[in-house]
Amino acid sequence: MIKHLRQSFESLPDYRSGTGTYKKYSVLDAAMSAFSVFFMQSSSFLAHQKTMKKQQGGNNAESLFGVHQIPSDNQIRNLLDGATPNALHPLYRDIFKGLEQSGKLKEFHVLNGSTLIAMDGVEYFSSQKIYCNCCSTKTLKNGKAQYFHTAVTPVIVSPNQSSVIPLSPEFVTPQDGSEKQDYELAASKRWIERESSYQPVNTTILGDDLYCHQPFCEHIRDKGWNFILVCKPDSHKTLYEWVADFEREEKIEVMEKRRWTGKQYVVDRYRFMNKMPLRNSNDALLVNWCELETTDESGKVLYHNAFATNYTLDKNNVAKIVKAGRTRWKIENENNNTLKTKGYNFKHNFGHGSQYLASILASLIILAYLFHTVLEWFDVCYQLLREYLPSRKIFFDDLRALTRYMLFDDWQCLMEFMLDGLKIPIPISNKLMNVSLN
Repeated sequence: MIKHLRQSFESLPDYRSGTGTYKKYSVLDAAMSAFSVFFMQSSSFLAHQKTMKKQQGGNNAESLFGVHQIPSDNQIRNLLDGATPNALHPLYRDIFKGLEQSGKLKEFHVLNGSTLIAMDGVEYFSSQKIYCNCCSTKTLKNGKAQYFHTAVTPVIVSPNQSSVIPLSPEFVTPQDGSEKQDYELAASKRWIERESSYQPVNTTILGDDLYCHQPFCEHIRDKGWNFILVCKPDSHKTLYEWVADFEREEKIEVMEKRRWTGKQYVVDRYRFMNKMPLRNSNDALLVNWCELETTDESGKVLYHNAFATNYTLDKNNVAKIVKAGRTRWKIENENNNTLKTKGYNFKHNFGHGSQYLASILASLIILAYLFHTVLEWFDVCYQLLREYLPSRKIFFDDLRALTRYMLFDDWQCLMEFMLDGLKIPIPISNKLMNVSLN
């Protein structure tokens, strides 16, 4: 993965002109240096490696990430400011292909082999003072301008898996529109347009109520994909008028299931109807509507939500469709919240720049999270350490401490040193599983 990461960075442009000592640092080294900080979850990683280079003649930035010369923080920001995140898209696709070839992706398949992709927008920079040409803006109640950056962060999810697979993000740009819906939906449409030829044909898009509008649904359908989108009464008055009409005629299909949660019995009540108009127009898209209400034995409502989908609904599949639709929450809990609170510091301002710096740094943070996810699945030593150490924080605390004071020849030496120190037997076959990124 590091090899392919370096290949992606080699295509980043260098806008510097002339000569001088400032040109001794390459854009490649700047990009790899920035990635190493996010991978190690340590803002001081590079400073420690510079000290180690002076004392020991080598450092872990070089041995683990291939950084030949470490630029200063300001030099890294200046060198990366003109680089767009587009150069990283092929790397995401290569890793996806590797997961597909290894069979890992099949573990995420549901609904007759469909890949569920949840989409959501997340803010990763906000300020009333700092801004650039790529900033979006909004006016606060006090009349002041708020500058911010937002990205759509698609992830592959599954109700049967605790992990998610981050895909390449798409960044909102100021020209997308003046409303949140225009911002996020325009970026989401761009992502689908860009990635539709690289994702499986049998793909299902999940999203909240913001996405459940005819132009976006048609955009998904035109790509041959499916959708399961949250559908609320307040924003879909026409559809729910039809629901009310069919209720009066007792035509809404109903199915109830009683189940044990491990603590109590609950009742899942499904209601569904096929071919309902999504909006009030002659060209209205017909969607299939389903609703789930879960109650305890006293009748208290524990969960309630409804979805619109292009899957034809019946009593044999409505529970599976709803279960898949509910998996959308994983993009918030397992992806966006992880990026914000689990050491990645996604909302921290590592550097804003005047062009694309904020976006390229956000891409590198997401990429670091993807690398960690893949390592947990395929690096045997990494797996053992994560299973033995009780938390992500302790694992990275140990990683940071060791690489601050000790020089390791490569990643495998570092992993084996940690295993040996914890008295964990190193497997005979301790190499990475053979997952090709070619």
